[in-house]
Amino acid sequence: MAMRLQLLLLGVLQLTGFAAADSKTTAVIPSRYSSASLNRSNFPSGFVFGSASASYQYEGAWDEGGKGPSIWDNFTHQYPEKIIDGSNGDVADDQYHRYKEDVKIMKDMGSLSHGPDCYRLSGGVNKEGVEYYNNLINELLNKGATPYATIFHWDLPQALEEEYGGFLNRQIYWITLNEPFTFITFGYASGELAPERCSAWQNLNCTGGDSATEPYIVAHHFLLAHAHAVKASQEGVIGITLATNWFVPVSNATRHRNAANRSLDFMFMQPLTSGQYPHSMQVLVKERLPKFTQEESKLIKGSFDFVGMNYYTTHYSSDQPHNISANASFLTDARVFESTELNGVPIGPPLTYLHKLGLQAASSWLVVYPKGIREILLYAKHKYNNPLIYITENGLDEFDDPTLSRPQSLNDTHRIDYHYHHLNYLRKAINDGVNVKGYFT
Repeated sequence: MAMRLQLLLLGVLQLTGFAAADSKTTAVIPSRYSSASLNRSNFPSGFVFGSASASYQYEGAWDEGGKGPSIWDNFTHQYPEKIIDGSNGDVADDQYHRYKEDVKIMKDMGSLSHGPDCYRLSGGVNKEGVEYYNNLINELLNKGATPYATIFHWDLPQALEEEYGGFLNRQIYWITLNEPFTFITFGYASGELAPERCSAWQNLNCTGGDSATEPYIVAHHFLLAHAHAVKASQEGVIGITLATNWFVPVSNATRHRNAANRSLDFMFMQPLTSGQYPHSMQVLVKERLPKFTQEESKLIKGSFDFVGMNYYTTHYSSDQPHNISANASFLTDARVFESTELNGVPIGPPLTYLHKLGLQAASSWLVVYPKGIREILLYAKHKYNNPLIYITENGLDEFDDPTLSRPQSLNDTHRIDYHYHHLNYLRKAINDGVNVKGYFT
């Protein structure tokens, strides 16, 4: 039972052993993989395995500990119909009250690292919130786990700056922002998620906004805020996490290969390495794209100790001819049509245990394509001078089946298959010289 629990919560089994664990211990995987077993020795010394979480999704205690409402509290309370089952994060996993139990489970599992985020620090200096995160960090450190703390996971902690020095005197890896591309896409372009801003022609239910300009303004300010945070925190190890799908052109035609490259250009990595937006963005977005001053460009360029990459899936990309009469939008500026299938066939190999899911997870967008994790890492190596990388998110959700017993539910063969294949491609990327040092589920 304990071994199955590890799969459910972390999905990597004994690959996440503490430093004292036997490096030759082999993960418990189906017999069909026995000829190519996966174990700790397949990865470099010091390679980090850990788990990642988002505060709104697991903390609960939404109105306790001095915490005021967040944009996600308001979003789920006012528009419960926008969540499939009408649920919210009011209680979630109740980690606010159970963090000691949770950290003990992590230690029992052998998780070396954990990535919480700090959204409870808002609305001025919330001493109770600071105390909670101090206690959580202490508990993790006392149990031998290294914290990787995210400052912004779509909910801004305004008081963190005042307490920053108190955190930086410990062995913590800091992430300034989580997936700015995803946040601006759904929060400021389509208006599907908090804070629900977009053009009226895009969605009449939006609270206001402009899908053609606001996403770029927010992303621009994100990048500047990130760079200033890095400059102010030289005592710590600090980076940024980006959403990084891989893109496969629908054919070898030049226009489709260029389309795949444009999809990657809009992921906001290039400003961090060059201090400027990609040429394709400048040409396509024109005056709607904010410009960096010379000082800002210098500040942003190289403003990271590491880059977090969240990889889940891969899309086909094809060139989308410009419709001159259409409204301008961040959603269409790249002039790319992206899809997870071609001629009705989903992208990706027919993995045995995932086949009944139609090669996808419960989330319709998450079509399984393990090879993509290697491809995006190789792209980053060659395009961005091989930066230090952590895979900060990778995982799979599945359809709820209330007819299954607890033991049946914990017989988690889907995630074994998913993580085994992704870790194999990750291992290949390391062998190809990619500077990737960790993997979080």
